[in-house]
Amino acid sequence: MILTTKRLRLREPRQDDLERMFETYSDPVAMRYWSTAPHTSIDGTQELLDRRIAAWAAAPVNFQITIDDAYIGNAGNFHGDEIGFMLSPQYWRQGILTEAMRAIIPHLFATTDHDQLTADADPRNAASCGLLRSLGFHETHRAKNTFCINGVWSDSVYFALPRPPASR
Repeated sequence: MILTTKRLRLREPRQDDLERMFETYSDPVAMRYWSTAPHTSIDGTQELLDRRIAAWAAAPVNFQITIDDAYIGNAGNFHGDEIGFMLSPQYWRQGILTEAMRAIIPHLFATTDHDQLTADADPRNAASCGLLRSLGFHETHRAKNTFCINGVWSDSVYFALPRPPASR
């Protein structure tokens, strides 16, 4: 399963994505609001990539975002009804995640039985919270001290997007 947009090709994870994934997942700026610490070795990124390849084989719902077939991020359904996204900082503020998610969300509702899609974000991450709201997600609740990364606690804000009536 490949989804395409004006600028992007959303495809399966592949072994040749490893180096570019490591660049992103080892970048403290990219990982500032992520639920794990930046990767300190490519082995951690290899484990993540291996899990994504295996998950894709079971359900093609978490896409590698590519431009000219080069990895720049990923977005999609991570587990249960939860969606998420990661983008290399050099591509921030270009509308790429909006473009990707506008292709992915209809695909998820067409290929899964989820009654809704959910997401969580660090409330300090204004860009991710704004993106979710622009895609139609609404805030459902908040929680304190949900992630502890390198001794620093972060809070979470939770969002939901109900399945559109036409896609039932």
